Amino acid sequence: MSTVSEEKKLMLPVYAMNGDQVGEVEVSGEFFAATVAPKLMHDAVLAYLANQRQGNAATKERGEVAGSTRKLFRQKGTGRARAGSRRSPTRVGGGVAFGPHPRDYRQRLPKKVRRQALCGALTSRATSGEIRVLDSLTLDRISTKTVAEMLKALGLTDDTLLVTGKPDDTLMKSARNIEKLQLARAEDLNTYEVLFHHTLLFTREGLSRIQEVLA
Repeated sequence: MSTVSEEKKLMLPVYAMNGDQVGEVEVSGEFFAATVAPKLMHDAVLAYLANQRQGNAATKERGEVAGSTRKLFRQKGTGRARAGSRRSPTRVGGGVAFGPHPRDYRQRLPKKVRRQALCGALTSRATSGEIRVLDSLTLDRISTKTVAEMLKALGLTDDTLLVTGKPDDTLMKSARNIEKLQLARAEDLNTYEVLFHHTLLFTREGLSRIQEVLA
C-alpha cells in the first residue's frame, strides 16, 4: 500500500518487468495527495464525454422532405379526417417535428478545474494502492507476448492504463491487441481515463512527465 508522509510526500512502489518490487519512488503530494473533489471530477468526466460526441445527428423538417404541397383530397364530403400536405409530420414519409439537428456538444472547463480534477483522480487511485511504477520498459522488437507476460507477472488482470512519457511505436504495436490494456501519453492524461481504468501503470518517464505537466 502507498503511504503519505507528514510532508505530503507519497511513496509509490516500483516494479521490474518480471513482477518483483525493486523499490519505491517519491512523488509530489501536491498531485498525488491532493484534495479530492467529487464534484469537479464529475464535471471533468461529463465534459470529456460530451467532447467525444460528433453532434451530427440530423432529421428533415416538413419543408425539407420530398413531396408535393398539394392538398391530398378535398376538405369535406369524403368522410375522412381532413388532411393537407403529404409532408406533414403526422404522415409516413413526412417531415420530423422537433427532431435532432447538428449541434456542438463541446464543454469547456477552466484549466485550473481540469488540473484539480485530475489531481483528485490521481490521489484517489494512489491512496487505494492502484498506481504502480515500472522501473524500465524496453522492447527490442514488437512482441505482444512480452507485454502480456509482464502484466501477468504484475498481477494486472483488470483494465490497466499504461502511461508513458513519449510515443513508442514498438510498445504501441505490442500492446494494441491486448484487450484490457490501453496506452496513454502523460501529457494527454485526463480524469476520465484515470477513473475508468482499474489500475494505472506508469513508466518512470511517464511519472516524471505527468508531474511536469501538472506543475
